[in-house]
Amino acid sequence: MRRNDPVLRAAADTLRARPLLSGGLICAIAGAVVLGLLPPLVLEGLVNDLAAGSPAGRGRVALYVALLVLAGACEAAKESLIIAFGQQVTHRLRSAMCAKLSRLEASYFDRNEPGFLTARLVGDVDTVEVLFTGGVVGLIADACSLVGILAVVFTRSVGLGVLLVVCAPLLFALTRRVQRRTLQAQLRHRQAVARANQHIPDTLQNIRTIRALGKETYMENRYGVFLEESCRAVEETNFCDAVYSPIVVTVSTWLVAVMMVLSARGGAFQSLFGMSVGTAVAVIAYVGKVFEPLESIGMEIQNIQAAAAGIRRIRDFLGEGERTELPAVQEVPGAPAAELRGVDFGYEPDRPVLKGASLAVQTGETVTLAGRTGAGKSTVMKLLLGLYAPRRGRALLNGRDARAVPEGEKRALWGYVEQSFRPVPGTVLDQVTLGDERISPQAARQALELVGLRDTVDALEQGADTPFRPGLFSQGQLQLLSIARAVAAQPRLLLLDEITAHLDAATEETVLHALRCAGKGRTVLSISHRLYRPGEGRLVQLDHGCPET
Repeated sequence: MRRNDPVLRAAADTLRARPLLSGGLICAIAGAVVLGLLPPLVLEGLVNDLAAGSPAGRGRVALYVALLVLAGACEAAKESLIIAFGQQVTHRLRSAMCAKLSRLEASYFDRNEPGFLTARLVGDVDTVEVLFTGGVVGLIADACSLVGILAVVFTRSVGLGVLLVVCAPLLFALTRRVQRRTLQAQLRHRQAVARANQHIPDTLQNIRTIRALGKETYMENRYGVFLEESCRAVEETNFCDAVYSPIVVTVSTWLVAVMMVLSARGGAFQSLFGMSVGTAVAVIAYVGKVFEPLESIGMEIQNIQAAAAGIRRIRDFLGEGERTELPAVQEVPGAPAAELRGVDFGYEPDRPVLKGASLAVQTGETVTLAGRTGAGKSTVMKLLLGLYAPRRGRALLNGRDARAVPEGEKRALWGYVEQSFRPVPGTVLDQVTLGDERISPQAARQALELVGLRDTVDALEQGADTPFRPGLFSQGQLQLLSIARAVAAQPRLLLLDEITAHLDAATEETVLHALRCAGKGRTVLSISHRLYRPGEGRLVQLDHGCPET
């Protein structure tokens, strides 16, 4: 990883901010390694005493039991602290990524689907958590355990130690191969299940066409293929799981058997493999322990490899360009409420949307933008909202750059109503206030009354405190709720983006009446669908990105 890698930085910050957690984790790992090595040594002494005809001391028995309990406690503490440490790191990463979201250029959201962002914030960060809970930290702990076991075995039986050193790489290679095959089978299983799950709604969605063309058998056979692929993958996974354990047990048994046979031959083998009965019991226990860290190390390496791709995507996300924040400036007295000055803009370099566009909306004026699809009507709104920077020219609000409006002033300066309502988690009241403490419940209710929605909201089971949910309001009522949200902070400018585009004639009239009430005493800039009516302000036609009054 790079020195300034966000994952390393999050881990380092966690170490500094949580010294007790970090220290406890180090102590738990050391305790688990050391205490895991001691019980077989105590057992060795006990068996040697019994073989010599001496009674087993109660103190040594108690010590053996106490070491087993402490080793188990340290192992449990290690696992818990590793999980806690990983969660702290991922919490910091997610916080950094969420903060990054608010600083990204609007063009980033044009290029990337919501599912892509969700995958970055959820899936990729989860792989980083696995990197710590089942990756780097676990790898270090298991490596220490493996080295400690081999060191103790060498002190008890050099020959067995040599056998373990020779066999360990072969067993590790076998473990990695089994793990890879298992992982590939699991991936095939998940892919097959995903295809089968998708096949069902696709079939239901197109059931009339399927029946009309007599393709029921074809769709049924395809579903059967997906299920068969899933079953084969599960069978392979089960086969790998079933075969691996017997192989490990067989190898460990053969190692012990070879050690015993060669030890019994005497001569040089006696000096190389010879040991007491107690030592034999101890090394048999150690042989069984060798395979546990070997298996874990293989899985941890696999987790680290899987996390590498997630870390790279997180790094790329945090390296994305951010919005250019302009210094806050004062409004210019007498300047138009909204203005474009010779603006050139396009979402893609070779496809301009606006060319030399100029438009001035005076304070208190009502202006409607009209034009064909793709002429740049919604783009004008986005430029005035400060979401995008013009390639050439300026987008101004009261004489200052739209991107120079401080965050705390935006909602009091303009209210924006989109084509469709965008809910936020919370109550109906939260849909109006958006959690802004400067908007009191009374001000929110006044906004609801202004758009004619107060009685509807009061009739709900909990009034304005009713949790918002889909289906609570009709499409027209949702647009009224959008208008109430826009005017709740008493803005001076209203920006309306084709808000009646999806409404029937009767509902449209209700929304237009609410708009006339909301627009009194305010500057209004709207995009026409069926909104403009003669005598209601000025109509501006957008033709190839150039406004014409």
